Amino acid sequence: MQKVNILYLVTKLELGGAQIQLLNIIRRLDKERYRPFLFTAKEGFLIREASSIDRLTLAKSGYLDRPINLWKDILALAEIRRFIKKNNISIVHTHSSKAGILGRLAARLAGINYIIHTVHGWSFNDYQLSLIRSLYIILERIAARFTKKIIVVSYADMRKGLNAGIGRKDQYIKIDYGTDYTKSSKSGADIKQGLGIGAQDLVVTNISCFKPQKAPLDFIRLASLLSRDFPQLKFVMVGDGALRPDIEDRIKRLHLEDRIILTGWRRDIPDILEITDILALTSLWEGVPIAVLEAMAASRAVVATSTGGIEEIIDNGHTGFLISAGDMPQMKEKVSLLLSQDEARRSMGRKARDFIRGNFTVENMAWRNHRIYEDFIGSRPRHN
Repeated sequence: MQKVNILYLVTKLELGGAQIQLLNIIRRLDKERYRPFLFTAKEGFLIREASSIDRLTLAKSGYLDRPINLWKDILALAEIRRFIKKNNISIVHTHSSKAGILGRLAARLAGINYIIHTVHGWSFNDYQLSLIRSLYIILERIAARFTKKIIVVSYADMRKGLNAGIGRKDQYIKIDYGTDYTKSSKSGADIKQGLGIGAQDLVVTNISCFKPQKAPLDFIRLASLLSRDFPQLKFVMVGDGALRPDIEDRIKRLHLEDRIILTGWRRDIPDILEITDILALTSLWEGVPIAVLEAMAASRAVVATSTGGIEEIIDNGHTGFLISAGDMPQMKEKVSLLLSQDEARRSMGRKARDFIRGNFTVENMAWRNHRIYEDFIGSRPRHN
């Protein structure tokens, strides 16, 4: 049987939920049936990991980038179109906002009929200037006209898209993220020692990119509020990004240098979660954050802002706590409650684990994506 050439596009292979899920889809693709290609920016934390995937052709662009740059965007559009034509691509599956717009436009110009887009949180949000937000919505509406399927990871994103006039309801399909639970092979004491944390210290962790969407400065404020009441409490921030200088400055101004640990990007998230007592997420808007799924799968209590799809994976007061975005006094109240009650914290973590491990598996996520491809080409994949 002749292989079907499928092109995946993602703006940048940074360490994020969209990128991790995409690589999981490609890893589990039937390479005897499909020939996968991945088009992305030339730099990214996960470039090496993508390069190691069996039989994946990786193309790194010199023009594709996240910030809007009309000239570079036009060049990237032309580059993607040429790549599609040269490699006889049959299916195009885009991920992330910039690659989602440019990739679908290029696929349309190249005459591709089977175009899929996965929404990992929309390109527009309520914190943007009205003109910018309107521009993104117009672009999403245009791209949706020639998109066969729009995959969302939450019903919140589905409603948001339809309310903005993007596509038709029959174009949408919800596919849950998947998470692999991998227990750390190290002892908590050794991990804490490596990070300079005392054996008896409690740990509140934040895992996110340092960008405005994730509101990392709110986490610094939360740390300041909690530090007054819990002298044996440390805060771990896993991630990096444009706001790092602001974060470092705020830590110094609040005299929290001995309480907050900035680890940078890490791939040993099971180790971080092994020593975590509570995961605190301070995002202003979200799709479905993979860090929350991973923490819940590791039996960790989560306190998160009630944004987007988070409301669909956390049952407030049962499998975690939800608070209003930006309300750090409220978050401090919920985190304090869990820090003060060990059994309540552990019980919440166990309930979260049972929910996630039963519903959010990588295998199911990959299978449902692959089934869409098979529907396009006229048959169904085998399901193990």
